[in-house]
Amino acid sequence: MIIKSIRWRLQLWLGFLLICVLSGFGVAVYQLQRINQLKQIDDELQRRLAALDHAVRGGAPPDFSRGPPPYGRPDFPPPGPGPEMHLRPREFRISPEVSNLFDDTGTNAFYFVVWSRDRTLLKSSTNAPGDVPLPDRRSGNTLTHTRLRKTLREAFHYTELGDCVLAGRSIMADLSALRRFSLWLLAAGGTVLAFGLGGGWWLTTRAIRPVEEISAAASRISAGNLSERISVAETENELGRLAGVLNSTFARLDAAFAQQRQFTADASHELRTPLAVLISEAQTALARARSAAEYRDTVEACLDTAQEMRRLTESLLELARLEAGHEQCHRARLDLAEQTRACVERLRSLAAERGLQIHCDLAPADAFSDGDRLDRVVSNLLINAIHYNKPNGEVRVLTRAENGAAVLTIADTGRGIAAEQMPHIFERFYRADKSRSRADGHFGLGLAICKAIVEADGGSIEASSQPGIGTTFIVRLPSARHA
Repeated sequence: MIIKSIRWRLQLWLGFLLICVLSGFGVAVYQLQRINQLKQIDDELQRRLAALDHAVRGGAPPDFSRGPPPYGRPDFPPPGPGPEMHLRPREFRISPEVSNLFDDTGTNAFYFVVWSRDRTLLKSSTNAPGDVPLPDRRSGNTLTHTRLRKTLREAFHYTELGDCVLAGRSIMADLSALRRFSLWLLAAGGTVLAFGLGGGWWLTTRAIRPVEEISAAASRISAGNLSERISVAETENELGRLAGVLNSTFARLDAAFAQQRQFTADASHELRTPLAVLISEAQTALARARSAAEYRDTVEACLDTAQEMRRLTESLLELARLEAGHEQCHRARLDLAEQTRACVERLRSLAAERGLQIHCDLAPADAFSDGDRLDRVVSNLLINAIHYNKPNGEVRVLTRAENGAAVLTIADTGRGIAAEQMPHIFERFYRADKSRSRADGHFGLGLAICKAIVEADGGSIEASSQPGIGTTFIVRLPSARHA
């Protein structure tokens, strides 16, 4: 379970990186310290080795104020005829200056050993180990070499005559110092690792907290609390933007579920009355024996109610199919003016019954739409303009081509719609005029269906109204030239 946690994965990865970096840094620092320490020891050994070499050769002690002579190049005359090339005496004396470099009391860690060219021990300091092996000569050169024997560091070289001079010292104290230094590096690395892991845990906790809040909020929302929202302090980072997107998604879900609940309640309310009428008529007919005429009236009443329910359910099904995109669409090029003119002619008699006049200004406008569904939109808007108009009012119908779209405008001279009601007029079952009922054949679905049809065709519908002056609906459909 821990391995599956993002926080622990990040923490383990951070720990692995820190250990690798600290280990590499620690090893590098330790090696540099060791190399520097050995270099200092080698410099001291070579300085003493040069002084001892001069003593073996019988020359004057070298001047160390200018530093040790170069490796493998002791300060003596080149080989050739002369007294220097004769056989050396097997005994030689060490000057006090050289003797001070090798303390026979043992308080000085440096010691020396000299072998003659016949590989016999010529001389050694009293503090020299008793088992110092003669170094192997490498290809007959006279260069200075170093070697490490356990806790002893030694420098040696062979002279031109074959004598071997060796200087060495114990580095046990230096090794102890290096061990202490390595322990100090481990302690410092452990401290840095602890601080790094602690900071990493704090950062990962801070980074994961929004994710945990998102998960908790999603769990509460899935439990049914759709009003829950994610609270994120930092909205500019990636998780903050994600939380914003999720909050907007949850808001749309909440609105969709609220709309669904309202739709269910409204549909139940709309269907309850015709069902009650059916039940009442059937119970009345069965309460006692009736004449054929009375039974006929009852059946006609039930039929009218059933027809009303059928229209309601068909409207609901049509609206559901349109919103789901399942309604078959047969789009083609048509003239919006001719389509509108046909609808107007069918409804002139209805307008005349109410004393209304319909004025048309129908300019040609090519549209790309489904003719049957467009006919439904124009008819619904005209019927609304007729039903909600004032006596002896007017209905103005205009079509035109504008900015690559076919535009239909239908305006009436009715009482208008209040500003607070305008945002709801395209909602299902919404009636701006509460005094009208289903008896007029209006369920409050007409404008919702019109909006769904127009948007399915890629167009738009909008409304504007002024109380006491009238209402105007504007439909914009894609032009056949731009479809």
